Amino acid sequence: MSEHLLFLTVTEQATLLKSRKISSVELTQAYLQVLRTRGTALHAVAEITEATALQQAQQADKEIASGKYRGTLHGIPYGAKDLFATKGIPTRWGSPAHRDQTLDYDATVIERLRKAGAVLVAKLAMIELAGAGGYEFAHASLTGACLNPWDTTRWAGGSSSGSGAAVAAGAVSFALGTETWGSITVPAAFCGITGLRPTYGRVSRFGAMALSWTMDKIGPMARSAEDCAQVLQAIAGYDPRDPSSANLPFRYRFSVWRNYRFRIGLLPVDFAKSNAPDAERCFTAALEVFKRRKVEFLEVKLPELPYNEAAEAIIMAEGSSAFENLIRSGKVNELADQSQIAGLLSGLTLPAVDYLKAMRVRAEACRAMAGVFENCDVLMAPTLLQGAPPVDRSLNETWVNMGGNGGFANLTGLPSISIPMGFTAGGLPLGLEIIGAPYEEAKILALAQMFQQETDWHRRRASN
Repeated sequence: MSEHLLFLTVTEQATLLKSRKISSVELTQAYLQVLRTRGTALHAVAEITEATALQQAQQADKEIASGKYRGTLHGIPYGAKDLFATKGIPTRWGSPAHRDQTLDYDATVIERLRKAGAVLVAKLAMIELAGAGGYEFAHASLTGACLNPWDTTRWAGGSSSGSGAAVAAGAVSFALGTETWGSITVPAAFCGITGLRPTYGRVSRFGAMALSWTMDKIGPMARSAEDCAQVLQAIAGYDPRDPSSANLPFRYRFSVWRNYRFRIGLLPVDFAKSNAPDAERCFTAALEVFKRRKVEFLEVKLPELPYNEAAEAIIMAEGSSAFENLIRSGKVNELADQSQIAGLLSGLTLPAVDYLKAMRVRAEACRAMAGVFENCDVLMAPTLLQGAPPVDRSLNETWVNMGGNGGFANLTGLPSISIPMGFTAGGLPLGLEIIGAPYEEAKILALAQMFQQETDWHRRRASN
């Protein structure tokens, strides 16, 4: 099979599968081979699920041949971040302390993708416990530092490291990631792919490792916005096993938004202060693409609130609570990153008054963001201001001028999408972030799809 087929979008592969020009078994076997070679070399793979994958692919081919076509994801091979429960398949949470963990049930998102006919080919590498204690080094993982397909001396990003690297390397057609603060958008930006963080509550988290009960979100990572929309349609919706899930099934039709006059709020960015000429060049060019669509641009300033501090306190308290048994048992010392261990231990001592204060700030922030979206449809800025950092250096050093919008947006549960918008002078991908109001994923997806119709950044391949 031509490697070109592995880098087609989900929707393009679906057309070939439905018309039986390729088979799911052929596509699955090709991805399994790349997972064994490039995927493993990048430290992006936690577990290859070959037996499950071939069984699901064979079933998909039989159903498609008999006319029982389930939809766009039918027969499409994908990978899942290794914090989703998969019955009988190891689910290690990226953690040395959980290297022997196997669960006897499937996460809701795994069930829903199976129902859609998707083929699970791998569990993908991640930062241990999704970074619950705050990690300092990229090697904070059972599988080691996940390498960036564009430059293997650089990091793929966390905590959905393997999901970002595997999609970019052509090792899966799409992947599932999770985000509490940047864990989908960061690897999407660093790896030059499209990553969608849905609204908090849009997707059931049953069967997903909990880091922060009030901030965790599950979303797709793929080659295009259209692909992300297809996956979100399959996994969104209410689940009685997750009381925080919303009874709001997601349906997306790009044609609805084709002639909509979007009001885009531009977030303030000091490119000079962050020494980010490449991000400024790419962002300016991206805005020119949208100008041709006759959108309206507005300068937006966020209300002054301690977004980051509140988000940090909530994650610290809820993360240490989620892993209290691990911490008190002493097995926390098996983790790879010393900062992570120290962070989890200190979280147990966070005063309740600080946690409650952070929750009050969150409530105020949600009210403030509702006011911001009265004047615009979406917010826009570079996802990050620099390309992927060196994989072997402390993040305390490399993150100084990185920027990012994860604090306020994750604190308030807003949906976001990161799409490729160009490259640094050194050839590293840069991302464009579009942030929407709660449950308005369709707007950010439509704008992202418009951009990808006019540009080919999402078509660029790391293997070239």
